[in-house]
Amino acid sequence: MNPRGRTVKTAGFRIEYDSMGAVEVPETALWGAATARALRNFPPSGLRLPRGFIHALGLIKSCAAAANAELGDLPAEMAAAIQGAADEVAAGMHDDQFPVDLFQTGSGTSTNMNANEVIAALAGRRIAARVHPNDHVNMAQSSNDVMPTAIHVAAVLALQERLLPAVAHVGATLGARIPALCAVVKTGRTHLMDAVPLTLGQELGGWKAQFDACRDRLTAALPRLLALAQGGTAVGTGLNARPEFGRAFTRLLARRTATDFTASDNYFAAISGQETAVELSGALKVLAVVSMKVANDLRWMNSGPLAGLAEISLPALQPGSSIMPGKVNPVVPEAVAMIAAQVIGNDAAIAIAAQSGNFQLNVMLPVIAYNLLQSIELLAIACRNLADKALADFTVNEAGLRRALERNPILVTALNRSIGYERGAAIAKRAYVAGRPIAAIAAEMTDLSAADLARLLDPLQLTKRAGPGGAA
Repeated sequence: MNPRGRTVKTAGFRIEYDSMGAVEVPETALWGAATARALRNFPPSGLRLPRGFIHALGLIKSCAAAANAELGDLPAEMAAAIQGAADEVAAGMHDDQFPVDLFQTGSGTSTNMNANEVIAALAGRRIAARVHPNDHVNMAQSSNDVMPTAIHVAAVLALQERLLPAVAHVGATLGARIPALCAVVKTGRTHLMDAVPLTLGQELGGWKAQFDACRDRLTAALPRLLALAQGGTAVGTGLNARPEFGRAFTRLLARRTATDFTASDNYFAAISGQETAVELSGALKVLAVVSMKVANDLRWMNSGPLAGLAEISLPALQPGSSIMPGKVNPVVPEAVAMIAAQVIGNDAAIAIAAQSGNFQLNVMLPVIAYNLLQSIELLAIACRNLADKALADFTVNEAGLRRALERNPILVTALNRSIGYERGAAIAKRAYVAGRPIAAIAAEMTDLSAADLARLLDPLQLTKRAGPGGAA
């Protein structure tokens, strides 16, 4: 038997050999026996590891080859061929050659071997010689350190390139709108009931502070994401890799990505535990919660146009009903809320998967990778869409806000120090029943002058009595 030998068996197929024997592989496939076995063993669910993960694998294989050449373990010509092939994978040129299902062996070995086989085939074409997927492409590596490393690398790059700029964009969009809305006073609401007033600028300022804090939480997870498992190989002892390999690899990867990747200071923890993924997922869940809160606030404020709050009008983006002509719905906030629900569910899946670090290896790595990267991508989409198609261009119904504010009986709260809570409650109840302004009822039920009432009940002045961060 010729291991890894290739002969055409029938039209359109070839025979590949591995340690378990012969396997039939499509003739045009770059992948080989290990991938073919995975396709047989794991029926397609329709889910695969994200492209960002596959691209991270390409980066890892390229830098591993460079490190092995630098350490004298891989011939320069072969290392260059592997690097060139791996760089093509990192660039997304061969995404169609990664067919392995998400639900596979828990270490992700099938996907690691898929990458090894594709890169070996491409590298072999470059030097017209056989490149072995295990001995050469996978040199000084195992699935057990490659896959945790790929999770971290893919997550860091997705955060830097996609999510952190998107969250900053939401904050900038809100920040640009706040100055013009600092004098627009509206009725505050607690328990969905009328409360004391605030400005629309203050309301948006609260949202901005929430998104800014989300950005800080995501950034705070980066130091632990930058620490990589590569070099620990199968269980953390580093067997089959030089002691210098992990440091050489991360130095090359850091240079390649302009990111401060480092070797983990404890490979045992890096391979068996996924707490950093859980930490990042927790920060993503917080962003999802904030996004849903703001999306729902927008939906309430936009409700109407006649029987709702009608405080703002969101941009009209599409017809809202297949049966009710003229109806327009808050479609972008609804989509954002659904994304938030998905991310919160993903966080639960990641937490459960991270508990499966049995002894020296976590065996739910593909599920962690998929859900973590999906959450990052979905939230990047949600933040951009929320900023550009809802927050940037909603219009304010200032006349409606004034009418509601004039009828708000809770304004009497401003008189508490002058007339006391009990008398204030009586005024509020009477004003509500009569449908008259608080100032008019207070003039009848107290000895406060018209000038005092005008001063004490000025809605804009009431908003300026806020504590730190709450000024108009």
